[in-house]
Amino acid sequence: MTIEEAQQWARQQLAHIDDVRADVFALLGFVLDKNKTYLMTWPERALTDEQLERFEVVVHERVNGKPIAYITGRKEFWSLELETNESTLIPRGDTETLVETALSLDLPDNARVLDLGTGTGAIALALKSERPNWQVCGCDKNGAAVALAVRNAIRNDLDVEFFQSDWFSHVSVGKPFDLIVSNPPYIEEADPHLRQGDVRFEPLSALVATGDGLDDIKNIIIRAKSYLADGGWLLLEQGWQQADSVIELLTKSGYKKVNRWQDYASVERVSGGQYVTAERDK
Repeated sequence: MTIEEAQQWARQQLAHIDDVRADVFALLGFVLDKNKTYLMTWPERALTDEQLERFEVVVHERVNGKPIAYITGRKEFWSLELETNESTLIPRGDTETLVETALSLDLPDNARVLDLGTGTGAIALALKSERPNWQVCGCDKNGAAVALAVRNAIRNDLDVEFFQSDWFSHVSVGKPFDLIVSNPPYIEEADPHLRQGDVRFEPLSALVATGDGLDDIKNIIIRAKSYLADGGWLLLEQGWQQADSVIELLTKSGYKKVNRWQDYASVERVSGGQYVTAERDK
């Protein structure tokens, strides 16, 4: 079977998928270890029996709904290639809004930054790639996720410290942070979307929060003040209908300059505020 014939067969198998061409290119490129340009340039080249067998396996995995990022074990985020596995969420383009917002803040040149619930390390690594002088670290309660984030730091040659911590449980209060960022669980337990698409394969612990999906966000908002420097910022990713609730929580907890930021689809994806001590606020 040639490259073109393999693509035609796969498109028939995956006809129910919206962006089927992109999926086929990704899967075939993964099996052949070639990029899209190669696949388009050499459509007449034949697959070996071993390559064809492997391609059939991964296509059937995708037919059954397994996300591309878990099949290939990689995902691009903020131009970084990240290793992915089923211990963590798949990095998504929407979360780049959190990175963009953080980079827009007026922070010290050597800002100390903490990424809570870092997963693959995507947010922390993206920030470090743009601000090499920032002192960036990330934590996750899942040891497998921490190990994955460490590998991604090595893969991208970025000096970011990752460690295991259940939110702030192992974060030192001795050195306050200029910025704390987090993409925490924020989906309600009964949300029907948990039974649809890629999220069916992702760890529920990284997706679901109690209390209408807001309990982890509440916990972070309350506790972050003990770890922020005077004038430090807290930024949180949230669900598409949660901005008003998160803004209210930040305001009631005393944060200043509380604001919300939209993602590429004009969804209010990030909310945040600045921690200011009572003395400075006078």
